[in-house]
Amino acid sequence: MSPAIGTSTATGTSPAAGPDQAVPGPAPALPAPTPPRTPPPGRRREPGAVAVRLRQAARRLPSLLLKGATKTAAIAALLLLWEAAPRLGLVDRTFLPPFSEVTGAWWELAADGRLADNAGASLARSFSGFGLAVAVAVPLGLLIGWYRPVADLLGPLLEVFRNTAALALLPVFVLLLGIGETSKISIVVYACVWPILLNTISAVRTVDPTLLRLARSMDLSARRVFQKVILPSAVPVMFTGIRLAGAASILVLVAAEMIGAKAGLGYLINASQYNFAIPQMYAGIITISAIGVAFNQFLVTVERRLSSWRVPTAG
Repeated sequence: MSPAIGTSTATGTSPAAGPDQAVPGPAPALPAPTPPRTPPPGRRREPGAVAVRLRQAARRLPSLLLKGATKTAAIAALLLLWEAAPRLGLVDRTFLPPFSEVTGAWWELAADGRLADNAGASLARSFSGFGLAVAVAVPLGLLIGWYRPVADLLGPLLEVFRNTAALALLPVFVLLLGIGETSKISIVVYACVWPILLNTISAVRTVDPTLLRLARSMDLSARRVFQKVILPSAVPVMFTGIRLAGAASILVLVAAEMIGAKAGLGYLINASQYNFAIPQMYAGIITISAIGVAFNQFLVTVERRLSSWRVPTAG
């Protein structure tokens, strides 16, 4: 074996090619694999997740229907009794017309604009007085409940006025402020202040002492304790008073509008009674009830939003 052949074998290279033999070049590189196309996030379809949601909604549908039927059963029974009692002669239909006639009168009032005008006047007065009462009673209640000297100073005065009915003071408001809008809004403010004020004071004074001790053990300032412990804990009880004030703002205003007003739901009810338009009178009463229910549900929604941190109790 020649040394050239041994050397080429040892180094792993082939001997020099002849003139008629092609020298092999490097192997061509393979193209990189193309990644699979994925749809944009906004257009991605997940049929499995959609099917799961549809099945969950289908399973919940019977329970939701049963819950809705349970909540409306009593109202439906009342309306059926209202419709049947006058037609069967159980009551005089002159003084209690069937519900269908009241519904017709309600549509007539709504069509000619009288219902909207009177309801708008009442809502403007009611919401104005309610808003002023919240703006005054909530800070004052927090102040009285948190600072003992303020409570000792204002306590006797509050006890005097809280036991005086708002409607008993209506003649005083009319004499001092006239029969215009000022007296009506003022009587609503007076009626709404007390439920909010008393419940706010109670809410501050009945905060869990354990929470206060824990907050003070963390060396929180009085301002931080008030902000992080007192206010969140007081929200549920405070909103109980606000909801009571919402109902009082409508009821007291209707009574005030029956005495001296030229527009409003109270005026509509009173004028319908004098003109012996009994279906229209009941239509006004139903409108007041509907407004009260809607306003209460709005306040419940706001309360749930502000107290969403609370853990719901079992059952």
